[in-house]
Amino acid sequence: MRKTLLMIIAALACGLSAMAQKTSVFAYTNQTLECLGVELDGSQTLRVSGVGRNKADSKEQAKKNAVWAVIFNGIQGGLEGCNTRPLVTEPNAKEKYEDYFNIFFMDNGDYKEYVSMEDTKRRSAKKAKSKSTANYTITVRVLRAQLKQRLITDGVLKVEK
Repeated sequence: MRKTLLMIIAALACGLSAMAQKTSVFAYTNQTLECLGVELDGSQTLRVSGVGRNKADSKEQAKKNAVWAVIFNGIQGGLEGCNTRPLVTEPNAKEKYEDYFNIFFMDNGDYKEYVSMEDTKRRSAKKAKSKSTANYTITVRVLRAQLKQRLITDGVLKVEK
């Protein structure tokens, strides 16, 4: 009885350990985001990854990830001098404005107006494929100043005086 219990506990521990390693590796590869520079117009050049079912989907997801990071998460990695603060710092803003951001980030949504591929070099996209997904890392420019103005106009950001 005692041996059986020990074997079950050991098997569970090995299984949980394997799941934790898989999750952490996937989370790491899914979270590539770094700032490569800031332009004088306030835009930020970012290196960002996205996961999708094919090349086009993963690149679109990377663009969404870049805009999402500028709005909500801020940019932590990359060169100094990058604006690391998120645009929206209001607590629970994601939930409060959920309907607005669902429309904003839908496929072919308004987020595309604030992403430029101007800084992309030919053949600079990195790809990593699995059996069911494609993971691409691309370089994009996020028009931060225009995005901030849009969020102020739409009432998501409050103007501080």
